[in-house]
Amino acid sequence: MSVARFRRTALSMPEAVESSHMGHPDFRVGGKIFATLLRREGMTWGMVKLRPDQQRRLIQSDPAHFQPIAGGWGRGGATQVRLAGINAATLRSALFTAWLNVAPKRLIKKLDETGSHSMTAEGS
Repeated sequence: MSVARFRRTALSMPEAVESSHMGHPDFRVGGKIFATLLRREGMTWGMVKLRPDQQRRLIQSDPAHFQPIAGGWGRGGATQVRLAGINAATLRSALFTAWLNVAPKRLIKKLDETGSHSMTAEGS
């Protein structure tokens, strides 16, 4: 998966905007980060902000593409995403889960009311 596709998918989430922190592009909803693009070891990785239980399930289901970020951030659910070879639907689901974790309740309620909640995210 390309960086451009990751970016497009993240920005397809309702009211998502791109910003940056610490020199990395990030993706936010309601001012809160739900995903980031990172350069590590000459490769570009994504990061999704999950709960620890969501992170464990995702890593168990696809350890080739998901692993915790090192240290305390990773123990808190920050999960790096290996973009090379990841299935688009898997990435979209991970991004949507991360988006749901930080989106304002009013926005989630609005999606539920309009039926625009076209994806479900496991564990949310």
